[in-house]
Amino acid sequence: MAMNLVKLPTGKPNLQLRVSKGHYATSHSHINYYIDVTLTKFRLSEARAAAAELVRAYKSTTIVDTILCLDGTEVIGACMASELTKAGYTNMNAHQTIYVVTPEHTTGSQLLFRENTAPMIAGKHVLVLAASVTTGYTVQGAVEAIRYYGGDPAGIAAIFASVKECAGYPVASIFDPHDLPDYETYDAHNCPWCKQGKKIDALVNSFGYSSL
Repeated sequence: MAMNLVKLPTGKPNLQLRVSKGHYATSHSHINYYIDVTLTKFRLSEARAAAAELVRAYKSTTIVDTILCLDGTEVIGACMASELTKAGYTNMNAHQTIYVVTPEHTTGSQLLFRENTAPMIAGKHVLVLAASVTTGYTVQGAVEAIRYYGGDPAGIAAIFASVKECAGYPVASIFDPHDLPDYETYDAHNCPWCKQGKKIDALVNSFGYSSL
């Protein structure tokens, strides 16, 4: 069954916030809004607009050598790298460029970098890019992996974030609860909608949804 998505005004040119209100379950929590970031991640014009918005937080204050892309955000990550280098931005790696890297996940959901990609993390200032940051579990794992492989976390960027800080780092996001004032998230074991007997509408993550 197709989800009924509503476009909300954002005040940001070329960027749309597409949401559906209901009772949704993620791998870590229950939420009352599904935020669809599909077109932002995969349509080049929107990915460029998202990148232009996100790099504002890093143009003059943060060294970025590598962008670590989670949740299928590689197109935005590449656009961010392009924006940061185009602006005469100074980065410190030997090639004077920015790496855009996607981690591999083990069966236990840990992040893994092979010998050919690990040098893009080791000794580098690594910016974590995610589709959304709500509970922060995924981003926390990314920060731990960066440190394990000898990198230096440079910050966290996301399309949507319900928190301003995660794993000890500020989160820069395009959208936040100010754009969705009644956004709510609960631990699955303490979900008031479940206690009221309200059925889950869909299982959701940053890649999409599966209606129930």
